[in-house]
Amino acid sequence: LGKAFQSSTLANGSASKAIDGRRDSTYYEGFCTHTLEETNPWWRLDLRETHAVTSVKVTNRGDCCAQRLDGAEIRIGNSAENNGNDNPKCASISHIGAGKTVTFYCEGGSVMGRFVNVIIPGPKKALTLCEVEVYAGTTVTDFGHFGSNPKFWLSVVSISSLTKTSRGN
Repeated sequence: LGKAFQSSTLANGSASKAIDGRRDSTYYEGFCTHTLEETNPWWRLDLRETHAVTSVKVTNRGDCCAQRLDGAEIRIGNSAENNGNDNPKCASISHIGAGKTVTFYCEGGSVMGRFVNVIIPGPKKALTLCEVEVYAGTTVTDFGHFGSNPKFWLSVVSISSLTKTSRGN
């Protein structure tokens, strides 16, 4: 189970919107996160235990401002220092089209970590995420088998499906 946090919140764009299990990309209908415009805005998922994260799927906002995610970084690690933003980089987001979902594979195969962050470096930036899905290979605690591939153990299919029962915790 995991819990989401972010650097700030604009209107109803709370951090948990990125792990609600819906890839709907319409912010104005209440489906996406949104920070204030600030320096280095970030979003963080606390997985509550260490996983070998192999990839992260990110769904971008579809009703406006798709370019805002350009240059964002996905960082994964066990340190909560600087809100997890100094953890090793899994991948960089060069661009995600409006309303599109893109899978980012961690450089080097996998990154071990409890915290999954998305941060946009630089001043006067706003971060909006409509869904974040974290995928991991063999971990400290495996949850079961994924599909027909015996070499891939499911630790986190979609954090959104694992967090539905933990809201408010």
